[in-house]
Amino acid sequence: MFEIADRLLVVIDAGGRLAVATAIEITGSAPRTIGTSMAVTDDGTVIGSISGGCVEGAVYELCRRVLETGETEVESFGFDDDAAFAVGLSCGGRIRVVARLITADVASAVTPLRAAVAGRSAACAHLDPQGAPLFVERTDPPPRLIVFGAVEFGVALCAAAAALGYRVSVCDARSVFATTDRFPAAAEVVVEWPTTYLSRTEVDTRTVICVLTHDERFDVDLVQAALATDAGYVGAMGSRVTHEARVRELAVRGVTDLGRLHSPIGLDLGASTPEETAISILAEVLAERTGATGTRLASQTGPIHRPIHHPIHHPVLR
Repeated sequence: MFEIADRLLVVIDAGGRLAVATAIEITGSAPRTIGTSMAVTDDGTVIGSISGGCVEGAVYELCRRVLETGETEVESFGFDDDAAFAVGLSCGGRIRVVARLITADVASAVTPLRAAVAGRSAACAHLDPQGAPLFVERTDPPPRLIVFGAVEFGVALCAAAAALGYRVSVCDARSVFATTDRFPAAAEVVVEWPTTYLSRTEVDTRTVICVLTHDERFDVDLVQAALATDAGYVGAMGSRVTHEARVRELAVRGVTDLGRLHSPIGLDLGASTPEETAISILAEVLAERTGATGTRLASQTGPIHRPIHHPIHHPVLR
């Protein structure tokens, strides 16, 4: 539900009502994750999606029924071998959802939604029709992505990363380039010496650090400082010649965890433009975060949709 929190609040703050269906259990292969929600307003507007399109029609009807009755309902949707063309998941999975009515006076839902939109941790309990807890959904503040280098590649990366839900910070020592006009998607644009900024800003294991400028004045110092943090991903742009020189200097300085450095940054997608390069970088970031291979799905076997490695949703065991 939290992934559509901002759009839900637009309706709620306008005095509208919503029936929100949330996936509380998934078995087998399914295109979305537990906690994903789809909502329907009184005028029939649909917000979000609960699958890859397999069961949306049935979930829509479920939500319309909840809007009419005001009663919470729990339903399961899955692939039926005896009726392959009936409502179900053609990928072979099964989704159990709970649908309930949410209005401005349902504080147990609205308060967590506001916290999530504000970037704070939040939790929301989903109850069955008898009021017993089925599932607790939790969200954390968005992960950070720090871009060092107010270059055109940084502009494209900032926009793409923000679209993926990252809170993006851009840092460059040059005030003429590091401006909010150039980086409208950034949460903050900082004019400061990169290593100074990195030493004072918050970095955790979900943080992504991308060094996109290989200015000799601070390139190696910055990469060394980044590798000394808890960042989950550290990448640096540059040619192979630049990379080799950078690694040699880091080794001379006694840096031992060079295996953490993604350099040259990104996956081999044949990218050349800033926008293509941003996709290449974020594809590598995603693969690193999930433990995926980054290779073609057609060359792989096994389930396409992997379990999420970092727990963000917690079923209530009963």
